[in-house]
Amino acid sequence: MPTEFEIIRKYFDRPAGSARLGVGDDAALLVPRAGMELAASTDLLLEGRHFARGADPRRLGHKSLAVNLSDMAAMGATPRWAMLAIALPEANEGWLAAFAEGWFALAARHRTELIGGDTTRGPLAICITILGEVPAGQALLRSGARPGDDLWVSGELGGAALALSHPEIDAAVRRLDAPEPRVALGERLRGVANSAIDVSDGFVQDLGHVLARSGCGARVEYSKLPRSAAFEQLRDPALERRCVLGGGDDYELVFSAPSAERSRIEALVPALGVALTRVGAIVAGESRLDLLDAAGRPMVLERGFDHFAT
Repeated sequence: MPTEFEIIRKYFDRPAGSARLGVGDDAALLVPRAGMELAASTDLLLEGRHFARGADPRRLGHKSLAVNLSDMAAMGATPRWAMLAIALPEANEGWLAAFAEGWFALAARHRTELIGGDTTRGPLAICITILGEVPAGQALLRSGARPGDDLWVSGELGGAALALSHPEIDAAVRRLDAPEPRVALGERLRGVANSAIDVSDGFVQDLGHVLARSGCGARVEYSKLPRSAAFEQLRDPALERRCVLGGGDDYELVFSAPSAERSRIEALVPALGVALTRVGAIVAGESRLDLLDAAGRPMVLERGFDHFAT
């Protein structure tokens, strides 16, 4: 069985690229580019809480980085560096090789450099800290929504949550196990969108964070929310509502932008190959979401994911 330091050297040590000093010392040394602010985020994934026991290690490597890249996308930041801390029940080299393969494949696509971290023995847990850059004053914030803004959603909602009840639907399982962070979209929304957030804990809950920080409300038409075609085949409206409104792990972006920016946003669809749907508007008043059905009647809001719920 390999030692801690053999695991690091064999599976996670890479030559420093943009970092002045990367893996192998007590700390990494970084030099942000001129005119840039640093964006930093941390996510912790626990076996049995955030992913199933026995999850495919390659997909797990991908997802553990993807959820952090999604945070960068929501801020309009370009990811640059990441640190990985991982607790392992045992030093299974086959598992480690597959996990590292998934992690570094996604990291290479987004030019994200592993610059350090930690390993130990214990219940399987993965914690990643990511650092990115955004031009000074141009970060997308939850507090930036303004009355009159259009409200947009990227991609589709509810697919990841659908996989939990219908694991036979391959497209839904891929959404859950291998989400696609919208990094390029986040970068292109700088100077266009007023606010943004990624859907990690459910559309209603995450949009609620934007409304609370921005001090305004929103009106959304449920029928306009983009969703997987699989829901049409299942014909289960209650399940569909739970997944689309309260399901987590979609990692799509919800953002607001002035109506004058509609043409610029619509032009991003062919440029990036991602669907962008206008689903409602930001309104003045109380920080709440008014969700309307096809007849214009208020709908009950679904609760999102709570990390401390049983």
